[in-house]
Amino acid sequence: MADLLFTEFLKLKRSSMFLISLLGSAVAPFVVVIATFIHEPATPFQDLFYNVNLYTVLIIGVPLYGVVTTYLFNREYTENTLKNLLTIPVSRVSFIISKTLLLFLWIMMLSIIAWGLTLFLGMLTQFDGLSSSLLLDSLKQFSTGGILLFVLSTPIILVTLVTKNYVPTIIFTVVITLINVMAGNSEHRGLFPWAAAGDISNQTLPPTYPVEYSYIIIATTALIGFISMFVYFKKTDIH
Repeated sequence: MADLLFTEFLKLKRSSMFLISLLGSAVAPFVVVIATFIHEPATPFQDLFYNVNLYTVLIIGVPLYGVVTTYLFNREYTENTLKNLLTIPVSRVSFIISKTLLLFLWIMMLSIIAWGLTLFLGMLTQFDGLSSSLLLDSLKQFSTGGILLFVLSTPIILVTLVTKNYVPTIIFTVVITLINVMAGNSEHRGLFPWAAAGDISNQTLPPTYPVEYSYIIIATTALIGFISMFVYFKKTDIH
């Protein structure tokens, strides 16, 4: 398992996708901070963190992390190396788990980068209201958003494994993002797992339903995706 994870890191060093993902994680902080500085310079730092995290989780995160997910789980298919890798031998379970662990580390790194860039740009443009407690709270919010998006990545992994192509996965993540946008002001958005993830991370879940409903829906979505992707990958033939 450790060797597989180390190998994934080595492959990542030679890939342009890592740099692309870093640029993608910078979009929300840069756009939100600059736009806020131009139009509402009196905005407190707390609202700045809130808005960046909201855009990161609901708008940028799903398609960005979806592309990262597709890259990780589709690479061996596109390069036609999976059938050779599994004859080393490497168990399919170890293969999936190593990919999933790397995805978690990657998503969390991008989430922390978004938080750090928001802090840097906010200090550079001299927004007010920064404190040590706000730093910890905002870091927790960004981390929670990253964790929830990772948990909800299992259906995206399943789509990638089944289709073995970038296009269906990108369409799937775009649809999720559109639903997030349309449900933005809905009192029922807590029932849609990806929208609920944004509210949970920012502690803004509407009181329409008990909080437990959102957690159960997220857990159920993730669990169904997790079981399905394992069952599919273990049973499918590798050509």
